[in-house]
Amino acid sequence: MSSLVQGLIKSLAMTVLSEVGDNTFFATAILAMRHPRRPVLLGCLASLSVMTVLSALVGWATPNLISHKWAHHITTLLFFVFGLWSLWDGIKDDGDDDEFAEVEAKLDAELNSDKGTTKKKSKDDDELKRQKRPFLSQFFSPIFLKAFSVTFFGEWGDKSQLATIGLAADENPFGVVLGGIIGQALCTVAAVLGGKSLASRISEKIVALSGGVLFIVFGIQSFLSTVES
Repeated sequence: MSSLVQGLIKSLAMTVLSEVGDNTFFATAILAMRHPRRPVLLGCLASLSVMTVLSALVGWATPNLISHKWAHHITTLLFFVFGLWSLWDGIKDDGDDDEFAEVEAKLDAELNSDKGTTKKKSKDDDELKRQKRPFLSQFFSPIFLKAFSVTFFGEWGDKSQLATIGLAADENPFGVVLGGIIGQALCTVAAVLGGKSLASRISEKIVALSGGVLFIVFGIQSFLSTVES
């Protein structure tokens, strides 16, 4: 298997299992329920693509700052740490917490503190009236910018971002970027189209446990490659 394909597969699997059911996924679903879907989808996809490319660039540059051997060891350690972290999240999740409602309440609080309820409704009405404008104008709509910023800052410092940096340091960065963008696109489209009905059916416990197992598998594979070399 080529390094490009291996990086793509790892990045795709990691991204899907990390992003499905996390706060960004729920925030995207909520935004798509309240606003026109197209600018929300474009804003989230643009944000996640930028984040993936930036993370991969940092990972690609890491071996140039420290030795490739140490970069590989750090990446292996990160996989085990994130795996145990995800497994712990899954084990302690009793299924009673409604994370969707928590994210929705947080978005409401931020919106009310920044703009007020009346202004929010006015902007929603204005946005609906602009839907017949040319496609490119959607890139400059307030909804696009809101989706972009909510997603970007929601992902900043997330373990999926750090894992992407680690992957890009150890695998083909182009494969990592491609797999990450494909995975982000799949999750974002699912959140936008599925909305609350899909989000409410997702078992956060199963997703966390599955992601933890995947990270552990990546860690073992990375460790074995070190021993063999």
